[in-house]
Amino acid sequence: MEETNQRMHVIVKGIVQGVGFRFFVLTHGKNFNLRGWVRNRANGDVEVEAEGPRSQLEELLQKLKTGPDSAMVVDTDVNWDTFKGNLPPFTVLPTSN
Repeated sequence: MEETNQRMHVIVKGIVQGVGFRFFVLTHGKNFNLRGWVRNRANGDVEVEAEGPRSQLEELLQKLKTGPDSAMVVDTDVNWDTFKGNLPPFTVLPTSN
């Protein structure tokens, strides 16, 4: 049985900037063979958009809920969407507003 590809958009809240969170997400995104991006937001959150097999996305989501040792994740707001196939190999984007 072939697994369905999906898209996941996550806003991570807490102490998630200045603690290596983007590098942490980048590393796991690549390790799970996902496509997508991670970026800081001006309000202190971290935003993640990723596509790939649902099981790999769920593994990444579990990592986002804890983050690196120096982070303190308070909440993860996740939205699931259909696979679009238009995301780059996993990368870090500049901070958004």
